[in-house]
Amino acid sequence: MKVKTILVSQPAPKTETSPYFDLSDKQKVKIDFRSFIHVEGISVKEVRAEKLDLHNFSAIILTSRNAVDHFFRIAEEMRFKVPDSMKYFCQSEAVAYYLQKYVVYRKRKIYVGNRTFPDLIKLIKKHKTEKFLLPSSDKLKPLIPTELDKLGITWKRVDLYRTVVSDLSDLENVFYDVLVFFSPSGIESLFKNFPNFKQNETRIAAFGNSTVKAVTEAGLKCDIVAPSPENPSMTMALDKYIKEANKK
Repeated sequence: MKVKTILVSQPAPKTETSPYFDLSDKQKVKIDFRSFIHVEGISVKEVRAEKLDLHNFSAIILTSRNAVDHFFRIAEEMRFKVPDSMKYFCQSEAVAYYLQKYVVYRKRKIYVGNRTFPDLIKLIKKHKTEKFLLPSSDKLKPLIPTELDKLGITWKRVDLYRTVVSDLSDLENVFYDVLVFFSPSGIESLFKNFPNFKQNETRIAAFGNSTVKAVTEAGLKCDIVAPSPENPSMTMALDKYIKEANKK
């Protein structure tokens, strides 16, 4: 079956230069965007119940922009003035750049990983005497605490935000040729919103091994997989699949 419509389970891109818009123009397909999950901040009351004292930490480990937002939100709500001496360990350049929303970049001690958490661990290892705080969501990759524990450093995790299933009830009678997922939470949202979902002729695209696993464990067929050596991005994988499907 030809591909004419695609639903991407993420927010719409904020820039006009997104590769999804190029794909839409190139292949003459309609691409819609919709978040299947969203993030909600955990209340300061709940955080206080964890007996968190921000004065006890000299370094913050930031793995995402959400972690940045919610750390500074809680700091403000707790009336904690983040000291200039605080060290920030950011998993990627994107996270470090986003940090500028809250701090004067050149005046702070900021350490930046290459993208993956094991890359960041190499930097943390050089500062083992610091006391680290890890602001996180309720869904944290097991790799992260495992790697931190191996270092034998003083660190504490605090959940400051949680991943919540979005309400998709308005899509009940809307059908797409391809559904695109980027996390197991997206698959969870699909079945929470539509418990009787049947794949039928719908093609499913999944990014990352954990997402592919969630698709198959849910009894669905995964038709499009990224990243791969041939298709390092989801848009490249979709482009290749659409070319083949629409030839027939």
